[in-house]
Amino acid sequence: MNNKVLAQVALAIFTAFGLTVSSCKKDAVPLTNTPTDTVKNIATKPDTTGTLIGNAGAAFPNMGFAVLYGTMSSNPTYLAAVKREANYVTFGNELKNASIVKNDGSFDYTTADALLAICTNNGLNVFGHTLCWYSQQNAVYLNGLISALNKPVTGAPKPANLLSYGDFEAGAGSTFTGWTNLAGGTATGSFSAVADDNDGGSRAMQVTVNTPGANAYDIQSIGTAFSVTAGKTYQVSASIKSSGTGTVRMVMQNTGYQQTDLKTNPGWATYTWNVTINETSPILRFNFPDAGVYVIDNVTVVDPATGTYVAPTKAQTAAVIDTALKTFITTTVKRYKGKIKAWDVVNEPMSDGNGALRDSANYTIPAANTGNQFLWAHYLGRAFALKAFQYAKATDASALLFINEYNLEYNFKLDSLIGYVKELKAKGAQIDGIGTQMHINLQTTQASIDNEFVKLAATGLMVRVSELDVTMNSSKTASFSPTSAQLAAQAAMYKYVVQSYLKNVPKAQRFGITVWGLTDNESWLNIPSAPDYPLLFNQNLSKKAAYYGFLEALKGI
Repeated sequence: MNNKVLAQVALAIFTAFGLTVSSCKKDAVPLTNTPTDTVKNIATKPDTTGTLIGNAGAAFPNMGFAVLYGTMSSNPTYLAAVKREANYVTFGNELKNASIVKNDGSFDYTTADALLAICTNNGLNVFGHTLCWYSQQNAVYLNGLISALNKPVTGAPKPANLLSYGDFEAGAGSTFTGWTNLAGGTATGSFSAVADDNDGGSRAMQVTVNTPGANAYDIQSIGTAFSVTAGKTYQVSASIKSSGTGTVRMVMQNTGYQQTDLKTNPGWATYTWNVTINETSPILRFNFPDAGVYVIDNVTVVDPATGTYVAPTKAQTAAVIDTALKTFITTTVKRYKGKIKAWDVVNEPMSDGNGALRDSANYTIPAANTGNQFLWAHYLGRAFALKAFQYAKATDASALLFINEYNLEYNFKLDSLIGYVKELKAKGAQIDGIGTQMHINLQTTQASIDNEFVKLAATGLMVRVSELDVTMNSSKTASFSPTSAQLAAQAAMYKYVVQSYLKNVPKAQRFGITVWGLTDNESWLNIPSAPDYPLLFNQNLSKKAAYYGFLEALKGI
């Protein structure tokens, strides 16, 4: 298994359990040669005076770390260390599309707001990350927008409904054949039949939620299992009206669990959920977490591939995706205007291998990531980044706007990105700076580090080291434990990055340096099958040799 696959597996595992800062970098191709510098006195007599931000001020204005809400909200010692060593933080996941956008297209900023409050209350500025990326997107919602554009051919057979009893006609009184209705826990409510239906029949199911329960499933309606092909996308639809604004949670659950929340309103409306079902015999359930009266009818589960549709035109698809991009960027930037003053507007636009723009012609979304990867360029072409910068600029003209990329230690990627930046700026995009992620390793050459800083500085834009870490376990060995020599080499690498940044980037163009995490255990590179120690602090928050290498470079030692 190559580095890219290993990293993708690691990301999936750790994202699922919320254990790591998710990187914007998925593979780091090993370079040749080891740095020749040694770190003065670090092994035995490190210079321990001062802090990183305390010594960075004369060199560059912003010293940062990537952070997560879970750690910042629950570990005062960790928070104190971040506050002591930095003045800037980047949210590892909380501002990404998939963390905010729900399957029905609604936005939830609860966690991002909470983390922002913690940071600002402790004097930490926040760098916004990220507004337009191909990964960690809610692709379920975005692909659903495209699917909804498919129009049935008039007179053609409709796809078969795989769900039995979705019309609620069978049964008597308040019972409905094929459905088990429950009201328990701390909730109070009832189920009844009403004549006001939406499918030409005589009955619909009315759910009255007097008191919501502690759990959404305290009041629920459970359907009958049906057969599907696991891993295939199906379209679930239901006609729903509610007495006021409310929430109906659709759940697909048997041995697995998937859900989406529908925000309902008075009057009949059809709600659709495009879901990739992960088991062969799922059961559809409706949960009711909000008080109110809900009437449900005409529930269907269909395989869209079996219908006859007129596909949307390329222009129609581009228009709906453009609107989704604009809505996310403008809503997010407006919400944090004046609070977040710098953004990664476009993240990782260039593909690996040849440095071309990342689209469907040079990148295939892995089957395991169909729900969280979305190629904006496939639908909007080369203009996708121009649009992103325009939407951000129009929403907050005072914010600093960056483009961010990895593997700029390689000329093919570096030159391609710089060329794309020039193209975008020529078309009117405001791009204030370029972020180089710098997920590097012990074999990265000093020449490649110097080269990227020289070329980035030559653009005249601000240069930011945006996600720095130095992996030691490049071979992904399960039993890896760093030696003293490797720890010293890592310290030397950190020291050289800082030295090269200060040497090759003019002071006026230095935005600063952000290390991608504080402690080794939270790093995206540290996974159970391949432990790694790429950051400046150990799990117990003790400073490593790498910390002192960084510090000495700031001091000019």
